[in-house]
Amino acid sequence: MEVFSQDPLMILPIVKYGHPVLRQRGRPIDVFDQSLEDLVDAMLDTMYDADGVGLAAQQIGKALQLTVVDVSQSDDRPSSMKVNNEPVDLQEYMPLVLVNPLIDQPSSTVSGPEGCLSFPEIYADIDRPEQVRVRAQDHKGNPVEFVCDGLLAKAIQHEVDHLNGILFIDRMSTRDKDRWRPQLESLQDQTKQALKAD
Repeated sequence: MEVFSQDPLMILPIVKYGHPVLRQRGRPIDVFDQSLEDLVDAMLDTMYDADGVGLAAQQIGKALQLTVVDVSQSDDRPSSMKVNNEPVDLQEYMPLVLVNPLIDQPSSTVSGPEGCLSFPEIYADIDRPEQVRVRAQDHKGNPVEFVCDGLLAKAIQHEVDHLNGILFIDRMSTRDKDRWRPQLESLQDQTKQALKAD
C-alpha cells in the first residue's frame, strides 16, 4: 500500500454550507497524473488537519468524482472490510482514495450519529445501510473493489453523497432539521457573505 507524502503539508480551505459547489455533481476523472496525486495529498492533509474521517472534492471547491477516507483512528466506532470475500486488516488499506466510486447498498439501514466538515458543530442521527459494496479506482487508475460495514460504510456513503451534490442535511429527520435551522441559516448566510466579499 502506498504511503502518501505528508511533507510539506498542504492545507486547503474547507467549503462551508451555502457554497454552490456543494450542490454540484462531480465530473468523472479520466486523467491519472501528478496533478491528481498532488490533489489527493492535499485533500488528505486537509482531512487530517480538520480531524475528519472523510473529505470529498466538492468540500475543497472542486466538482470531481474524488474522495478520501480514513477511519483507522476511530476505535470507538468499529468497521470491517472484505476484499475478494476475505476479511482484511483495515489499517493496511487506510487511507482510501476513491475515484469515480459506485456503491451498492445490499443491507438494511441503521441509524447513527453523523457530522460534516462543511457543517461545523452540526450533528444528527442519519439512517444509512449498514453494509456497502464499493467499486472505484485509486489515484493511479487501478480498480478497487471491497465490501465494508460500520463507520467505514457510513463515511463512504456520506462522501459519495457529496460527489453527487447530496448533503447530510438532506437525509436528516424533519425534527432534526427544524432543530438545527437557525444554525444552518446562519452558516449559509455567512458563506454567501464571504463569497460576495471575494
